[in-house]
Amino acid sequence: MTDLFKEKAKNWDANESRKQMSIGIGSCILQNIDFSPQMHVMDFGAGTGLIASQVAPLVEKVTAIDVSESMLEKLISKIELKDKVEILCQDITEKPSGVQYDLIMSAMAMHHVEDTENLVLTFANHLKPGGKVALADLDSEDGGFHNPPSEGVFHQGFDREALGAIFERNGFKDVRFETAYTAKRENGDYPIFLLLATKS
Repeated sequence: MTDLFKEKAKNWDANESRKQMSIGIGSCILQNIDFSPQMHVMDFGAGTGLIASQVAPLVEKVTAIDVSESMLEKLISKIELKDKVEILCQDITEKPSGVQYDLIMSAMAMHHVEDTENLVLTFANHLKPGGKVALADLDSEDGGFHNPPSEGVFHQGFDREALGAIFERNGFKDVRFETAYTAKRENGDYPIFLLLATKS
């Protein structure tokens, strides 16, 4: 599998707007999830750990999952994450991790997965009964967020109502949305939602 983020990983954390977005999304997750020291959390599309680093001190363990080996190498090199975070470089929609988690969180990864329905079913299968999701991604947009177009981007954001319906028909209840952050670009503002739901 080609690592589309090999070059981007080198300077990923140096991007100030990306850091601010991660802080905003992480803050919204922290406000909406009751974390406990016994929790095992999956960070889907974990990248370099910008979200995992905000959650790891509050839980027993975070499993950081990504298909980019170079991004995960950056993550695991961070001293503060070594004892709390394990990495797994694989596509769990094709090869499940074999573990059920208390929470699956994600930031800006769902638009990189072509088959959303299958992804949501994968999330359900990786959660304990009563487990939760906290998933951040773009509201439907005009394609300007990834400008120029990036390889590996399959969705120009998501319609909240349509996405919520996918979760409901794949075993989730109490689906709701918060606006986690608004990314401000020269070509406009791009709201980012946090989808919250519980496995039935």
